Amino acid sequence: MARLVGAIDDEFVELADVELRVWFELLLVAGIAVGVALLLMLVVELVVRVLARRRSWAAPLAREVRPPLRLLLLVSGLWVAIDFAAPITRLSEIAERVLLIGTIGLFAWLLVEAVDFGFTSALSRYPADVASNRAARRARTQLEFLQRFSLVIIIVVAVSAALLTFPQMQAMGASLLASAGLAGIVAGIAAQSTLANVFAGFQITFNDAVRVDDIVIVEGEWGRIEEITLTYVVVRIWDDRRLVVPSTHFTTQAFENWTRTGSELLGSVEFDLDWRVSPGAMRDHLATLLEKTPLWDTRVSVLQVSDALGGMVRVRILVSAADAGALFDLRNYLREEFVEWVQVESPASMPRTRVVMPDTDSAPTIDPADESAREQLFSGTPEAQQRAQQMMAPSADPDAPARSGGTSRPEAPA
Repeated sequence: MARLVGAIDDEFVELADVELRVWFELLLVAGIAVGVALLLMLVVELVVRVLARRRSWAAPLAREVRPPLRLLLLVSGLWVAIDFAAPITRLSEIAERVLLIGTIGLFAWLLVEAVDFGFTSALSRYPADVASNRAARRARTQLEFLQRFSLVIIIVVAVSAALLTFPQMQAMGASLLASAGLAGIVAGIAAQSTLANVFAGFQITFNDAVRVDDIVIVEGEWGRIEEITLTYVVVRIWDDRRLVVPSTHFTTQAFENWTRTGSELLGSVEFDLDWRVSPGAMRDHLATLLEKTPLWDTRVSVLQVSDALGGMVRVRILVSAADAGALFDLRNYLREEFVEWVQVESPASMPRTRVVMPDTDSAPTIDPADESAREQLFSGTPEAQQRAQQMMAPSADPDAPARSGGTSRPEAPA
């Protein structure tokens, strides 16, 4: 019995020594992994400092990717240590899977920061606040669309990779793969509108039909393209409202793009004035007004009498401006100035309505004995004929009763 107890004690001691040795090895490997990670961080920092002296983008890029890179090196080092040195237990399996998912997530974070920095740097080369910005707006539209698409792809791939670390998800993937034909049909029908908007987003981005900062008229609203996403386009309307339009709208329906080939526009101002207006004087005043304002781009300046009917003369002014905003202000400016000019300098040009009054002395008289005139005045019903006889028949006695009415005539005033 004593020998049996001694053997059992020796077995427990041996197992304890093995477990301590395993955990010691695990800690040693983890320490080595963390040391290697720190060494890699140091090497990366040195490389970045050397590049920063020759490349201006190195230091900003290092600032953006430093947090995810440091965490990625530490977590991946611990994951490798547990994978190689930890004993196979339930706890070690959970820790290994958590560290693996963390490595995938941190690597996706690192890619997102790097891609975002690359596209932001590329966008800074194309400023949109310049006079001739057509090429810049086209490049910014395409770069912003590709930036969003790249970020979505990175996130989707990272989530899919994290889910595939679970054996249950792998089995589900195999079963779904077996029925891929039916699943593809169902998914295609369910996501038809979404996929159509995605493809429409690619189409309008790369066929140069519409760009960010373009002036458009959509659904009867005048506005500016503010954002082009994967599935919809945001239009900033003139009163600061936002009109969200599906991307398919710009590929299946007509819309107006005022700045597709250039931002320069033409606009008209019309006045209905009296015939006594002087187009020459208005033309001289127009030239004086345009010389004083920077809103006019000196391309087009025309004043014409476009119509002269109905007692009015329609004067049409055609001017040009560098963009839609300047054109709107220029048209309002010309209206205000010409209204004041008509009031002060040419009051005879104000619109008038002329009425010709007929001469009452030359009005035709009707003979009471004229039967045709009486038929014209009283006709249509027997009652009208009776009133005609009552009004037209002569009477010697003013007090005599009417022939048909039975009432006496009113007495004449004294």
